[in-house]
Amino acid sequence: MVHFPLALVTCAALLLPAARVWRHERQAAILATVGTWNLCLGAAAALPALATGLAAVIGLQVGAAARQAISLHVKWALFTTLALLLLAVWRGAGTAQDSRPSRLFLTVLLAATAALVVTGYRGGQNVYRYGIGVQAPSLAVPDATAPAPAR
Repeated sequence: MVHFPLALVTCAALLLPAARVWRHERQAAILATVGTWNLCLGAAAALPALATGLAAVIGLQVGAAARQAISLHVKWALFTTLALLLLAVWRGAGTAQDSRPSRLFLTVLLAATAALVVTGYRGGQNVYRYGIGVQAPSLAVPDATAPAPAR
């Protein structure tokens, strides 16, 4: 779920600045259109990613350090999702999708993309440092020397 907004918004953050500086008008319009669609789809994909993340923490029993890490990740996720949705509305409904983006828009887009990267990093830390969302291995380990049961 979380990889769709990461990939789509990152692509938008590459395509839209390219559309601003590209010399050929037709190719710049294509870059801008594809970047706009990537941004809008990435912002839309951030909603179910946020929803599944919030649903995952309901009733989660973890230690104080892990709880603090989750809280920080949730704050980043809420901020980033809101920023992406506002950017998508700004770009998707505020201007023609094939127009070159403004410097102000690109600055805000790059800041929101950086926030998305931080959010993803914090989520990764929750998994790999604190083991959040990782199923514990079964305590019953089969004996490798025992014969397999007959079928």
